[in-house]
Amino acid sequence: MADRNPAPDTPELRERWGAFAFTDENRARADRHIAKYPEGRQRSAVMPLLDLAQRQVGEETGTQGWLPLPVIEYVADYLDMPVIRVLEVASFYFMYNLVPVGKFHVQVCGTTPCMLRGSDDIIAACKKRGMVKGGVSEDGLWTLTEVECMGNCATAPMVQINDGNYEDLTPERLDAVLDALAAGEQPREGTQEPGRHTSEPSGGPTTLRDMVDANHDYRGEW
Repeated sequence: MADRNPAPDTPELRERWGAFAFTDENRARADRHIAKYPEGRQRSAVMPLLDLAQRQVGEETGTQGWLPLPVIEYVADYLDMPVIRVLEVASFYFMYNLVPVGKFHVQVCGTTPCMLRGSDDIIAACKKRGMVKGGVSEDGLWTLTEVECMGNCATAPMVQINDGNYEDLTPERLDAVLDALAAGEQPREGTQEPGRHTSEPSGGPTTLRDMVDANHDYRGEW
């Protein structure tokens, strides 16, 4: 699993991110999120504000984004929260990156259904491309993380790359997705199984076949 410790608080980190502030557009978005909550509950907006901050860092660095400590402190100040409370949220949820990541953050599910369907081969295919768990590849494109279940067990194995899920993977299908991303293209998200649309049975239904084309009433047959 990913290391959930923040990046070291160095002078270089402070020099780069100490003056972080939301852009005018993100400030307006942040204020809209805060306004969703009743008076006295504005701190509940901490999660969307952390996401906004991470995405802004990503735009500035040409990566998927992460949360340096000065940025976490900025969000804490914006919401009048103790910094430790914001750090607790950021370190708990895997959607937040606490160390620098590449342009594409490849998160491979390694929980039992994906493991049984070949997630070890998916991780091996990532490593063949120079990905290292928790690090950034030499070309700056990739960061690899193994994560717990992301809820696509019926279409295992799967990976999440930035905001997109790619399912029913084999090493060859994953390579095709990664090649497209590296070339600046946007591969089709979701299942990569030919002929499959979502999470319907692979190869078609084995029961209730008459329900495919119509709302068939089986009660008289029972």
